[in-house]
Amino acid sequence: MPSEILSTVQVGGLELSPGDHVCAFYPTKVERDEILLPYLVEGMHAGAKCIAVLDADDGADIVDELAAALGPEIPAPDQLALHTSGDTYLATGSFSTDAMLDFWEKSVGGAFEHGFSFARVAGEMTWALSKLPGVEQLVGYEAKLNRFLPRFPQVILCLYELERFDGEVLVDVLKTHPKVLLGGMLLANPYYIEPDEFLASREP
Repeated sequence: MPSEILSTVQVGGLELSPGDHVCAFYPTKVERDEILLPYLVEGMHAGAKCIAVLDADDGADIVDELAAALGPEIPAPDQLALHTSGDTYLATGSFSTDAMLDFWEKSVGGAFEHGFSFARVAGEMTWALSKLPGVEQLVGYEAKLNRFLPRFPQVILCLYELERFDGEVLVDVLKTHPKVLLGGMLLANPYYIEPDEFLASREP
């Protein structure tokens, strides 16, 4: 299978680097798909493993749109993995940072065991707006993802619907992502704090 070029990673004409952890802010699901679909399509064209966790009602639509965007090119059967928040982030009826990091370890690590040389990961973060136990761990989880990223050649894209999250949460989200995608621009984030420092600042 073709392999992703590791010097840069294309996302809708924007260049990411392997190891990037990006928060993408969008106003509606139309704009979300304008970010997500090129991210996945370009990854599949490049031979990367693509793993996305989305809201429960979006999977079929995304598959149809991906099929249309890919055209006659048929990806490898195991190249794309779509999951819902309910079977990942909230699989037990609550959120656990450790359980979710274990999910990524198995999913991304398993991709490399099966011959992939790069992974594109995407997660829609609206699950954190639920009232279920553990969702308050969101920003700690995001910080710990920065420790997980160097384990494999990968990029992680976290999708935040701007109008649904309050300002205090978004400020902390910024502190845990080295890069920001907003309005079609990819920006280095001056507010980013390294995970050890950020997590130490959250300790009681």
